[in-house]
Amino acid sequence: MMEYKELDDASLVVLAKTDKGAFGELYERYVSRIYNYIYYRTSNHHEAEDLTAKVFMRAMGHIRAYDERGVPFSAWLYRIAHNLVANWHRDRQRRKIIPLDDFMSKRLRSDMPEEETESKEEQRHLLDSIRRLPEDRQQLLILKYVERLSNAEIGKIMDRTEGAVKSLYYRTLSALREQFDIDEAKMEETQDGS
Repeated sequence: MMEYKELDDASLVVLAKTDKGAFGELYERYVSRIYNYIYYRTSNHHEAEDLTAKVFMRAMGHIRAYDERGVPFSAWLYRIAHNLVANWHRDRQRRKIIPLDDFMSKRLRSDMPEEETESKEEQRHLLDSIRRLPEDRQQLLILKYVERLSNAEIGKIMDRTEGAVKSLYYRTLSALREQFDIDEAKMEETQDGS
């Protein structure tokens, strides 16, 4: 029996074209990451499970045609996931919401109740600001902060150069800061007027 765990992705992909066990190892390596990516894009555990299954069904169905050409297997999976999520949103004709609540709350927790209340309020404002960003900028933030991918890896997934990813990242942070400041100013006006 072959030891799949010792093989790199490229070797596994070659084997997976004829060996379901090799594809199973690729599945094990990436199922959690793909599920998390889809969940953060759909806000729905059941849909994320279904779409994750579809990603791997598509990948398995097309693995024989896969040719690396400078795009690693993981980026190929993310592209499949991105396309399925985009179709899912189009089918529902509603604006996408990214549930970063769990992710953010873990980083904003505090032992002091008054600080925790402030943190939760800041978290809500930040999430509202993120939800107003265009889809590609939301995707960038998920890949950068949830999946913790490098700019080069994000570039391969989003089909952009590393420089374009950096540029988009800085524009995204600027837009996010600006939106957050606008929301905060509106909230202060509301509180002062009450």
